[in-house]
Amino acid sequence: MGMITNDWLEELGAEFKKPYYASLYRFVRQEYNTVQVFPPAEDIFNAFHLTPLHKVKVVILGQDPYHNVGQAHGLCFSVKPQVEIPPSLVNIYQELHDDLGCYIPNNGYLVKWAQQGVLLLNTVLTVRAHIANSHRGRGWEEFTDAAIRALNKEDRPIVFLLWGRPAQLKKNMLNNPNHLILEAPHPSPLSAYRGFFGSRPFSKTNAFLEAHGETPIDWQIENI
Repeated sequence: MGMITNDWLEELGAEFKKPYYASLYRFVRQEYNTVQVFPPAEDIFNAFHLTPLHKVKVVILGQDPYHNVGQAHGLCFSVKPQVEIPPSLVNIYQELHDDLGCYIPNNGYLVKWAQQGVLLLNTVLTVRAHIANSHRGRGWEEFTDAAIRALNKEDRPIVFLLWGRPAQLKKNMLNNPNHLILEAPHPSPLSAYRGFFGSRPFSKTNAFLEAHGETPIDWQIENI
């Protein structure tokens, strides 16, 4: 588990010294030593590495990492190049196409979003192979809640995209009037047709950013 070294460390450094994190660290280290765990250990904090706190414009909250081989690399909904695009991301791309006219790319590698200030944060940062939610309740939620509280304190405008009930449960931490909260059903095939499709989160996000003098996000992921 590589340490966070950018400006997130000032906000989250105290978490590393708390008892819950010591317990979490021991658990995660034991898991990596004994079973297959995703993402690779060096990728656990990629969301924070790729999107420094001072650059965050948009927050997308996921649950836990993809649990099949080669998928997860530390950004929610994103997969490595050459990996088949997962169903939820297929639906995100469909809404992006319908909302902004972006073409649907041949890959699910969302690093371009992260580098523009889209924090792609799972609320749980590790998972045992092939067992969804297997690291839930071990302490990651407390850590990522600290990140959400830090974002809430920021005075500049930030858009929070809360897709699905688990993400929407974080809404009670978001009380800063500078920010915009956009809620919709989760983009998974089980729920996308209940209101995710047609919710137009990408155009709404960019309109809000532009209205507050911020550069909009270029949401188009290019073909590789």
